[in-house]
Amino acid sequence: MATKVFLAGASGAVGRPLVRIIREAGHSVTGTTRTPEGRDQLEAMGIAAVIVDVFDGESISDVMQAATPEIVIHQLTDLSNFDPASPKEAVLRNARLRREGTANLVAAAVATGVKRFVAQSIGWAYAPKAPPFVENDPLDVDATGQRATTVLEGIVPLERAVLEQSAFEGVVLRYGQFYGPGTWSAVPNGSAPVHVEAAAYAAFMAIDHGGPGAYNVADSGGVLAIEKALRELNWRPDFRLA
Repeated sequence: MATKVFLAGASGAVGRPLVRIIREAGHSVTGTTRTPEGRDQLEAMGIAAVIVDVFDGESISDVMQAATPEIVIHQLTDLSNFDPASPKEAVLRNARLRREGTANLVAAAVATGVKRFVAQSIGWAYAPKAPPFVENDPLDVDATGQRATTVLEGIVPLERAVLEQSAFEGVVLRYGQFYGPGTWSAVPNGSAPVHVEAAAYAAFMAIDHGGPGAYNVADSGGVLAIEKALRELNWRPDFRLA
């Protein structure tokens, strides 16, 4: 049965393949972007596209209620203009988006009566221990420096906003390090790599698979235990678009 999906961050690295996967499954998509170029790209992919500022809670609520989605998928980050010379500023921007932008999306989803909310998180926010890391391991709330900005000011409030909300089913996907088209690496890298198209497929499967909660999403053999995503989301780390 066709489902209405509201995809925040539809023109991003995960959003673009996710749009294609969702459309090919017969669902309808309203996608958000920040630029006219992103809107044109999304419309060319055959979906409804809206330009919106995630920090404008009223506008987010208006466009979401107009779209009347059953599912919200949050794939927003603020790393597109990353400057290696100023990494601190990029980390601060991304943490603010995860904290304030997620809060606005959650408030809009509650007001709209959304049934399920799927959000992008990261798989390298766990407190130090010997791997593998499983979903019920604690996050690194004792982090310092830029890691504290990422975890305490970004990931922790994002996950709490999604998982501690009783108005809908909240799902958090703790992704490993992306590789593939549109990312910073063409080949696997990091301690828990994941192909960007497989990451998008996990978000698609979370539309109607698995219970509320967190799921590690990465290639097998890394530091993240992925058995929960394999079992409950019926996810495939080897998924690739044809």
